[in-house]
Amino acid sequence: MKRITRGQWAVIIVVAILLIDQCTKIAVKTNMYLGETIDITGWFKIAFIENNGAAFGMEIGDKLFLTLFRIVAAGALGYLLWYITRREQYTMGFVACVAALEAGAIGNIIDCMFYGIIFNAPIPPEVAVLFPEGGGYAGFLYGRVVDMLYFPLFEFYWPDWMPFIGGELFEFFRPVFNIADSAITVGMLCIILFYRRYFLSDHSTQTSNNNGQ
Repeated sequence: MKRITRGQWAVIIVVAILLIDQCTKIAVKTNMYLGETIDITGWFKIAFIENNGAAFGMEIGDKLFLTLFRIVAAGALGYLLWYITRREQYTMGFVACVAALEAGAIGNIIDCMFYGIIFNAPIPPEVAVLFPEGGGYAGFLYGRVVDMLYFPLFEFYWPDWMPFIGGELFEFFRPVFNIADSAITVGMLCIILFYRRYFLSDHSTQTSNNNGQ
């Protein structure tokens, strides 16, 4: 039986994350209205929101700029993934982390590129229709990113005596995100915790020396 190569494993990881990400987003858009929340447990909810910005629902900068930035970043990550799968000094764990970053970037790019074309934007409580007769709600590159994972683990009110925030509600974890965001976050955290040596100058110098021998 032929052994699966590192490059093939990378493709499998990217495709698997993309399938899960897009299936959950399409399921939410076609079965929930915008702003609807479904309680799964006391600390986990499915909350359908959309955003024009970066990960975790943050609104940052111009929509077109952010979409183009995502495409450039995905291209750079794709090149890095291709590069490390062809060099044995990089472990499969590191390859998996970069593949997760690439899948997360592509997952949100798909929303930006195509969701405005293939979905309408009905007024709640109506749900969106895939490939509506009247066309989508926005043009190419102007689609909104779908978020739905919400984990309000705990909340409390700040004491009244505290300046600026006294009496305000604090909730952890407030951001709503998606599978693509999760892949990016997990991939980045694992790289920082376990694989940052690959970005140190000593490792780069050693790698260059080994390649030159």
